[in-house]
Amino acid sequence: MSGKLKIKIRRTDCLDLPLPSYQTEHSAGMDLMAAVEKDVVIAPGKWGLVPTGIAIELPPGYEAQIRPRSGLAAKYGISLVNTPGTVDSDYRGEIKVILINFGDAPYTVMRGDRIAQMVINEVVHAELVHVEELNATKRGDGGFGHTGQ
Repeated sequence: MSGKLKIKIRRTDCLDLPLPSYQTEHSAGMDLMAAVEKDVVIAPGKWGLVPTGIAIELPPGYEAQIRPRSGLAAKYGISLVNTPGTVDSDYRGEIKVILINFGDAPYTVMRGDRIAQMVINEVVHAELVHVEELNATKRGDGGFGHTGQ
């Protein structure tokens, strides 16, 4: 389909691994793979920086969000420390994922494991305008738990 956004991708050291891809026709995210040289064990309550072996060139006005995989979270308690992580359009380095183990057993990351997903989004730059007052709303400044839930 010619209407798809084209993103340049460079492999850093993972010629043996497939490029990120959508697993189903309507998937929002592409799976990222672990490009570790040897197995990495993440102990419960700890985290580790895991390379993906790829770098991308996003067009201006876009970002890549790096998000946890729900299957890893549900089965093993594995998530991302900074979720979602953001890859800016001017970043050209290797994408790395900070996995954290919220589970109760060590988790082993092996080369080629699907460790996160990457979602491409448009970015809107806002212009902030300083004012002395904001328009009133029914909610007002009600914050965390203000609805009783």
